[in-house]
Amino acid sequence: MTINEKLSQIQTKFKSKKSRFNSFGKYYFRSAEDILEATKPFLLELGVSVVINEELIDDIGLPIIKTTATITDGKETINATAVVGVDMNQKGMQMPQRFGSASSYGKKYALGNLFLIDDTQDSDATNTHDKTTITGRQLAQAKDYVQSGGKIEAIKAKYQLTPSQEKELKTL
Repeated sequence: MTINEKLSQIQTKFKSKKSRFNSFGKYYFRSAEDILEATKPFLLELGVSVVINEELIDDIGLPIIKTTATITDGKETINATAVVGVDMNQKGMQMPQRFGSASSYGKKYALGNLFLIDDTQDSDATNTHDKTTITGRQLAQAKDYVQSGGKIEAIKAKYQLTPSQEKELKTL
């Protein structure tokens, strides 16, 4: 099985509920740790590992953290990235907390890009078990995935694509 096929299996079977609650914003969310925990059964089963690397970029006077999530089977790798700015004016936070917050956010979105996780309600919670229509953010993730060698069939297994979206993905 190729790394693309292994990743496709994880993307289509992955489930991680939004079990954490933000009392200020009144919404549920999942953390990078929740995502990593949910992937553990697949890692052993498929013989893959996931690694997260961060790089501090400061080329415009604002600290930016580039986070890369990598899945590998020891022979092939697929990467997905997220870029997050550090809010240097965040009130009520010490400097380490500002960087930690940006780091956590970057990890979560790099993993979300790698595993095609969307921010909509989890399918188990709504119990519809239907494919959802792909949104702009999800389409951008799908484009990154296809450009990294991923298969459109894996995306179609999870999302409903319009003919123009499918055509757009095929031209990458």
